[in-house]
Amino acid sequence: MRRTLAAATLAFATALGGTALAQEQSRPPLTNMPEAEREALRVEIRAYLLDHPEVLMEAIQILEQRRDADARNADAELIAAHQDQIFNDPNSWVGGNPDGDVTLVEFSDYRCGYCKRAHTELKELLERDPNIRLLVKEFPILGPDSVAVGRMAAAAHAADPSKYGALNDALMSFDGSLNEAAAYRIAARVGYDIAELKKTAASAEILAQIQDNYALAKALGVRGTPSFVLGNQVIRGYLPADSLLSAVADARAALD
Repeated sequence: MRRTLAAATLAFATALGGTALAQEQSRPPLTNMPEAEREALRVEIRAYLLDHPEVLMEAIQILEQRRDADARNADAELIAAHQDQIFNDPNSWVGGNPDGDVTLVEFSDYRCGYCKRAHTELKELLERDPNIRLLVKEFPILGPDSVAVGRMAAAAHAADPSKYGALNDALMSFDGSLNEAAAYRIAARVGYDIAELKKTAASAEILAQIQDNYALAKALGVRGTPSFVLGNQVIRGYLPADSLLSAVADARAALD
């Protein structure tokens, strides 16, 4: 009876958090028990859980660990399926160390406050670890101004990638609500030909680049900015420099 009670208790506990763990547990079938025995077992399970509530926490913790592992495995499969588009896209600006052993890919929007904050953290990260290759993907999702600025930045990269780093830094450092007019003024200060830039930004090629980034983000389950791809991991959301540095260390260790 103890083994039946323990198995039934675990099944009940895992049912509170999901079915994944319950499906993997070996337990005797309870459906064939007479109703009176099932009711007695329910009473014992309830009493056991009231006396040992830590069983619930243990079961939920195991369930969360397995769900996290499943999510990591799913992300790794998605990254493997889109590897070239993520890491070798010629339309993505390459910063940091182009020959670095670890590649960090950022999806960002110039009008995103957390992206601006992440930009400062990324600069610190690249200073602390000079062996990181950074790729920046335009992912304008915060309205028409975001799209206009993102297309302008993509056009700037197409026109002259050597100036893009300075442009990216200036756009992310802009104090205020960034719009299309302000973005082009910044581009002019960086040294771009504005007439040429506007013509390129309006082209079908630049629109296709942005749409490709949208499609890639959707495939990876990326819905917000900033988001990152690092090794076989998708990081959805802002991370401070220390956390990013730790994630980079893990990605580098996985290469060995």
